[in-house]
Amino acid sequence: MIFDLSKTKSIANTFLAELRDENIQKDSMRFRKNMERLGEFFAYEISKTLQYTVQEITTPLGLSQCDVLAEQPVLATILRAGLPLQQGLLNIFDQAECCFISAYRKVKKSGDFVIQMDYISTPDLEGKVLIMADPMLATGQSMVMCCKELINRYKISELHIVAAIASTEGVAHVRANLPKAKLWLGAIDEEMTSKSYIVPGLGDAGDLAYGAKV
Repeated sequence: MIFDLSKTKSIANTFLAELRDENIQKDSMRFRKNMERLGEFFAYEISKTLQYTVQEITTPLGLSQCDVLAEQPVLATILRAGLPLQQGLLNIFDQAECCFISAYRKVKKSGDFVIQMDYISTPDLEGKVLIMADPMLATGQSMVMCCKELINRYKISELHIVAAIASTEGVAHVRANLPKAKLWLGAIDEEMTSKSYIVPGLGDAGDLAYGAKV
């Protein structure tokens, strides 16, 4: 299942446009806030697919039967770029536990790269709904590696993958390797550069949010 936010006209697309805009990107705080807002939109859409129970709530004037979330998902992200997007999810799933993964592109002298994963800090994921957030789904290699590592450790009940922008190649790679995953995407772009950056994309999300790395 693929949910493409850009296919529906909503205010969310304004925030996505600002994320792409090279002039607005100069304001790192606004970039982080817009990424966070997208996370909130995705959380709302994902919430429609989760399980609920009926709970009797006491109001000042009586009793009300309400549908409440049966269990909070676990929110995972790949450091550091994914933090604002994960925060948006956490604003909505405000009682959720969180998982953090350190993974990055290790570039070889030839210019090729491999995905280096250093550590994982996670709660128990056994039987849990996992939402993995990363702003850019380019080749899809880091997303697949991180998700498979968690799947190998735990029996996860559902896997949701959230990205602000994906490439068609990245989507194909994820669907081939994680066929049961549900994808929630802000937009899908057709091209990538020789260094595997999405075109038109928005650039390096981590640098835009937190400053250029050395």
